[in-house]
Amino acid sequence: MRRYGSTVLLLLVGAAVLRISLFSALYLRYVQSGLRPYLVASGALLVLLGVAAGVRAAREAPDEDEDLHDHGHDHSHATGPRLAWLLALPAAALLVFPPPALGSYSAAREDAQRAAQGIGTFPALPAGDPVDLSVAAFTSRAIYDSGHSLKGRTVRLTGFVTHGGGDRWYIARLLVSCCAADATTSKVQIRGADAPATDTWVTVMGTWRPKGRLGSSAAWPPALDARTVRRVEEPSDPYEKR
Repeated sequence: MRRYGSTVLLLLVGAAVLRISLFSALYLRYVQSGLRPYLVASGALLVLLGVAAGVRAAREAPDEDEDLHDHGHDHSHATGPRLAWLLALPAAALLVFPPPALGSYSAAREDAQRAAQGIGTFPALPAGDPVDLSVAAFTSRAIYDSGHSLKGRTVRLTGFVTHGGGDRWYIARLLVSCCAADATTSKVQIRGADAPATDTWVTVMGTWRPKGRLGSSAAWPPALDARTVRRVEEPSDPYEKR
């Protein structure tokens, strides 16, 4: 069985990659949608390499058995192959139990340090209420828009629930440039409504409540006076794009 170790490992990793990218949308928990073709190609290549390694091992098996018969068993490398099997555990876990998307724990770890964007005037919002905005777009306008384009407008935001100190709660979304490893958090404090359970996905409709001086730490996180809070299913692509 030891001679087929590399075969099994390649097949496990390849199958795991294909499962999340070709046969489902689970890959969106880890990378942006544009990387799907590369994941599919990588998974297929790994499977092909695994098959090739298996065929090669099967062809070499008679020669190895003859050498062992002539020279006796060699146990000098027994520990190495056994430890190498540990590499198969992450691949098997990804194949059977893919981890969930980042959520409230990741959001809570990030400090209120925001990238320097500078205060300025933002483009006008579309006519009609409510206006559907991403959490990132809302936070940017609330903190940096000197034209106060959110004033008097009803907006609708969707995100997952995270809790702060006391009875404070927020809806948050994670932004990615390439993959989950570079994710940063945008969040909005919700006022005037009871808090759902942590990591529940909700759509909140309400109006912006100004706070703090534009561009200052006092303006973060922005606040929304809620009119309605409606529970929704987690979207297939849980991350917002920069």
